Amino acid sequence: MTPQFLLRATRTTLLAASALAVAATGTLSPAMTQSLPAPATPAPGTPAPVTPAPVTPAPVTPAPGNPAPVGPEAGPASVADLAEGLLGAVVNISTSQTVKGTEGPGAVPMPQLPEGSPFQDFFDEFFKDRGGQRGGGSQKVQSLGSGFVIDAKEGFVVTNNHVIADADDIEVNFSDGLTLKAELVGTDTKTDIAILKVDPAGHKLTEVKFGDSDKMRIGDWVMAIGNPFGLGGTVTVGIISARNRDINAGPYDDFIQTDAAINRGNSGGPLFNMHGEVIGINTAIISPTGGSIGIGFSIPTQLAKGVVDQLREFGETRRGWLGVRIQPVTEDIAESLGMKDAKGALIAGIIKGGPVDNGSIQAGDVVTKFDGKEIDEMRDLPRIVAESPVGKAVDVVVVRKGKEMTVKVTLGRLEDGEQMAEGQDDESAEQGEEVVTASVLGMTIGELNDATREKFGVAAGVNGVVVTEVEPDSAAAERGVQAGEVITEIAQESVSSPKDVMDRIAALKEQGRKNALLMLASKSGELRFVTIRMD
Repeated sequence: MTPQFLLRATRTTLLAASALAVAATGTLSPAMTQSLPAPATPAPGTPAPVTPAPVTPAPVTPAPGNPAPVGPEAGPASVADLAEGLLGAVVNISTSQTVKGTEGPGAVPMPQLPEGSPFQDFFDEFFKDRGGQRGGGSQKVQSLGSGFVIDAKEGFVVTNNHVIADADDIEVNFSDGLTLKAELVGTDTKTDIAILKVDPAGHKLTEVKFGDSDKMRIGDWVMAIGNPFGLGGTVTVGIISARNRDINAGPYDDFIQTDAAINRGNSGGPLFNMHGEVIGINTAIISPTGGSIGIGFSIPTQLAKGVVDQLREFGETRRGWLGVRIQPVTEDIAESLGMKDAKGALIAGIIKGGPVDNGSIQAGDVVTKFDGKEIDEMRDLPRIVAESPVGKAVDVVVVRKGKEMTVKVTLGRLEDGEQMAEGQDDESAEQGEEVVTASVLGMTIGELNDATREKFGVAAGVNGVVVTEVEPDSAAAERGVQAGEVITEIAQESVSSPKDVMDRIAALKEQGRKNALLMLASKSGELRFVTIRMD
């Protein structure tokens, strides 16, 4: 479940020059103004606070056979030298966008006055430049985020897509006061990554290198540098709190979680290891207030590097594509398929015209390994496939009808597949004549013929047995089965008539099965698997 206070857009939006005004975009909280507190001065006659002298603990001698305890010396005594060498490569991203008056965060609606009111001219003038409904006023919105230089010679800068989204102008501000106009090279909304380019002619820029995020372990020290709340060059230190986090931010979620302070404005900034290598791109936080509570998320560089390289070379992404629809392997499905463990990705459907439409992979297969990489959860497969080169021939290990086998497939391009999949949903439903039906597992089922196709709006290419009614509180209703769906397989055997369905259910009961695995097709032909209790 997505946390209630997940803030995807951690950039700072400035609406006025008078104060440090911060506003959020997307799911962030409304605009707020933050004033910096004045330094505390002791009242006259009040003694200055006394700081007790530090106490040096006695050395601890481990018991024989026990490992030595980890003390404060195990952490970085100071990151000053490391930070000094990296600050020049971390930049502030400043963007501006002109929005219509009624769209701006500070838009004020024009009051409706009685016709002929003597105050009409006054109100027209007052609201003209305040984004009111009358006068057509517009507003300049400025936003601040973070980024880092990855190529000093060519001037390439990495940041988050949401930092520069919809911007009219982008400027990159360096730690030495240099400001350069930036050109947008490419963006990827799926991973929230963007590449900018500045002209470094006549300027000596500092760059940083990507490290291997896969080598990072929970508990390793990390350092974040960024531009929180417009305070550029801010350094914070923490550890890696967790890995492989899925926060439902996108299809390839695999975030590094850290307790290094990340706030609004840190978006797009780097997360460094203690060797000064970028191992993450800071992009989101969980917070009920908008400030850091020690739960921040970074895109791991092992995921980001391929995207960055493609954006630099092509200005767009070119991801691998398998051409399948998938769903998780639950305990019930694993039992129905005769699998010992509930792992892998269940193939729920094959996309027509896709790379595996040749029968190499079939609906009902469970992918357990792809190109030598284990598929433990369903979400592993899309990420690993997307990271694979277009046109590559790979070995895929699948479990098919209880037997493990290896098939070879050649990957297509995801972006081509997305265009192919558009416009394939037509679910019109018209009334038609009744047909002879049967009742099973809390469902009323019937023959799929011209009459039922017309009645439920089932596409011409869908074949099987149509569900005409689902009993409330039945086992089928619990699994979300709906009237108009079509049963195409039971226990991986095709069915084409109500009698086939009844026979398959009876055979499963004779085998001692507790659940029936059904493949269902939607009215438009999209497939999914469900397991329904037979008790």
